[in-house]
This record gives sequence, C-alpha cells and structure tokens, in this order.
Amino acid sequence: MPQPLPSTSSTLAHDTGNTATAALVAVRGLHKVFNHGGRELHVLRGINLTLKAGEMVAIVGRSGAGKSTMLHILGALDRPTRGEILFEGVALGGLGPARLAAFRNRNVGFVFQFHHLLPEFSALENVMMPCLIQRKPRREAEERALELLESVGLKDRLSHRPGELSGGEQQRVALARALAMRPKLLLADEPTGNLDSQTSGAMHELFFDLNERLGLTMMVVTHNTDLAGRMPRQLLMRDGKIEDPEDGESAGGREHAHA
Repeated sequence: MPQPLPSTSSTLAHDTGNTATAALVAVRGLHKVFNHGGRELHVLRGINLTLKAGEMVAIVGRSGAGKSTMLHILGALDRPTRGEILFEGVALGGLGPARLAAFRNRNVGFVFQFHHLLPEFSALENVMMPCLIQRKPRREAEERALELLESVGLKDRLSHRPGELSGGEQQRVALARALAMRPKLLLADEPTGNLDSQTSGAMHELFFDLNERLGLTMMVVTHNTDLAGRMPRQLLMRDGKIEDPEDGESAGGREHAHA
C-alpha cells in the first residue's frame, strides 16, 4: 500500500504560504488553430481562466472538445495561436524555446494516460531522470526518487523495469517522476483511463494526498465521474470553450468583455 506522502515540513514540500488565494496561472483570450489539409481547425476559442495556487480542478467534456490541447498549452508543451498565459505573473509567450523548456521542467509535472516510461531503465532510474536532465547531483536525484517511490508504495519495485510492473504500478512510477522536480503545477490527462476501478481509486487517493500535504496545484482532464465529482472545482469544456458552474458563464464567452 502507498505510504503517507511527506508532510509540508519534508524535503519534498513547497513553502506554500497563503497559496489558497494566490493566482498561479491566468489564461486570457486563448485560441488554438490547427491547419489540417488546407483547412483551419479551431480547437480552442477564446478561453479565459484563472487557476489559484493549491486548487484542484477537473476538466470534463466529450472527446474532441479541446481538453488535451489546452492542457498541453498550459504546460508549455505547445504554444497558442493567440492569447496569453501568465504563470505567477510571467508571460510564457515571451520565453524562448530554451527558457520555456527550463520553465516546464522546474514548474510543471505531467501524468498522461499512457505513462511514457523509458522501458530500458528501472523504476528508480525513470524517476531520477528529470533531476539528471537538470544536472542535479546523482546522489540527490537518487535520494529524491527513493523517497517519492516509497511515498507511492513502490519501495519494493525500485529495480523493476516498466515491463515488469503492473499498469497501476507503472502509472505510480509516472506520478513519482512528475514530482521529481517539485513542480508547482501537476497536469494530468486521463491518468487512470487504462486502469481498473480499484487501481484507479488508489491513484485518486494519491492525488488528494498530494494536494493536502504538499499544497500542489492540480488540473486533471478526466472522463472518470467519481474523480471529477470529488474535485472541488469542475469545468466543462464544450466546442473549444470552458463553462464554469461557479459563475454560470462560459469562460470563453467573456473574451470580448476584456477586449
């Protein structure tokens, strides 16, 4: 069973201060257009969104609504066609490729439906990888990976390669890897989509532990109604726009009010 995650006094935690009300991410007038076969495909249509530090948000909606595209742009894996993303007041659009990659590695953790672990490396080595990429000392990277893998219940699987792990174990390795650089924002795209209900439930509990103990801000794209229903905030994505039940208004529909 997973062990309790380290408390905020441990080496894994952030000093979150008064993060409950601080804005971590602000999205203004976000559009994304893809060119496909000579035609323009408008995937995101003027999204406005504020994500507070320490907040847990579920993004729900039908396939093709733009959920994954928005997650990739928020995590600086892709750039918008137009619009602005501010992370702690810094405009990501003004960062060049090298600075954007460094920002992403330090501040954002990703968990995808498909874990994307490196098959030739052990669980421990996979979790160490983000730290080694940032040229952290190997001893520091290994200690952090050990602590994270123990916290997700895998202290007896350190030397196992992904092919020797169950689907749930692989996804927990991916979660530990996402936390290796102590990110401020965790983005998860259908993180339990390939898992059975019992394993999914265990992963969900890990997410809530992370939020409670580390103050980790989290945005999760999911079709899992149980997970979405437990999130303090749910956003519905439809036709490239976001509808926020908190204000009863489309987050995309307010774009012109800001123009």
